[in-house]
Amino acid sequence: MAEHEPCIGASDDWYTPPEIFRALGLTFDLDPCSPGPDHWVPARQVYTKADDGLRKHWFGLVFVNPPFGGRRGHVPWLKKFLDHGNGIAIVRAYTSSDWFQDIVAPRAQTLLFPRGKTKFIRGSEMTSNTKRGVIVHPAGSVGDSPGHGVVLIGMGNVANAALQKCGLGFFVGFCVPDEIARAS
Repeated sequence: MAEHEPCIGASDDWYTPPEIFRALGLTFDLDPCSPGPDHWVPARQVYTKADDGLRKHWFGLVFVNPPFGGRRGHVPWLKKFLDHGNGIAIVRAYTSSDWFQDIVAPRAQTLLFPRGKTKFIRGSEMTSNTKRGVIVHPAGSVGDSPGHGVVLIGMGNVANAALQKCGLGFFVGFCVPDEIARAS
């Protein structure tokens, strides 16, 4: 019998594990959804919840792990990310959902579906060890693994190349309009 998880979590504080960043090998210019400057996302600048990164100007190569903030709370972040067109976003791989079909699938340049279930770090699990990239999950912790897979969405040449060579899972690249023009 499958265990069901609630659609709306008790917290938005689910952080991308450091091993994803090690595999990508990138330094981002901006993390607009950061829990703070001591976090392990390799970003030159961060916007925290207090900064309201959704309303601020984004620049350069961005990393986006959007807060879900309730049902469809991540959708405005995905729209802004796709409009920005340069970086990597990570979201649930709900490929049959309307937001995935209507927003992500038609616009994403690349998708990477990591093998297995990504073990996100809960905000309550952040410690000085976590900040150094050492992750210790309490036995039986809800944060050990989500009940679904995720997808990394790539936009822009640097992000797309990093996703293609990172080795995290199944990579899907799409032909983007400027590539079509160069090919003709």
